[in-house]
Amino acid sequence: MIELYLNGKSGKMGETIINLIKKNERFNLTGDLSTADVVIDFSHPDSTKKIIEETLEKNVPLVIGTTGLNNEILENMNKASIKIPIIQAANMSIGVHQLKESIKKFVIENKNKVNCYIEEIHHVKKLDKPSGTAVEIEKLIKKIDRENNIDIVEISSIRKDDINGIHTVTFVYKDISYIFKHNATSRDIFATGALNCAQKIINLQPKLYSFEDIVN
Repeated sequence: MIELYLNGKSGKMGETIINLIKKNERFNLTGDLSTADVVIDFSHPDSTKKIIEETLEKNVPLVIGTTGLNNEILENMNKASIKIPIIQAANMSIGVHQLKESIKKFVIENKNKVNCYIEEIHHVKKLDKPSGTAVEIEKLIKKIDRENNIDIVEISSIRKDDINGIHTVTFVYKDISYIFKHNATSRDIFATGALNCAQKIINLQPKLYSFEDIVN
């Protein structure tokens, strides 16, 4: 059984992970970091900064799903990953991974000059804007557009009701639009992805890993 410490258990994602753990015999939720085999962090950037220091001190693997991390926290995370394995991802949904793969295939095969518009819609309490997933998609598109066929990449953010996450990526060429979309109808998909990461990270060597590293 894997002893799991959850940082941010009072939040929406924390509650979702706790509910899944109750149905999963592979994990036991512990309130003592010193007894943990792995830590999952879905909290606030300030709390993430602290948990990086604590897991490094205790030599415990860390899975980070918190978004909106500043450069200082990212630098601390990189330094800590020299001694402990860390998985950091803005989105731990297999569906978003598949969305990125589809977008990657389109950009690589595209021979036309296009504009790209990324729209992300989330619940009104989401702190970071644009979402970490939208930023990751933007970086992915710019990285693989080696032919410089994409003239514009723009992100628009909408905060509305209690939406878990809708990401729509549209490539426009003259009168033609190519649309890629992912709609998270439940937080369970993110929580399941985080637990899968937690299960795998305990066997990994110290390094900073992406969600794609784990899936692939």
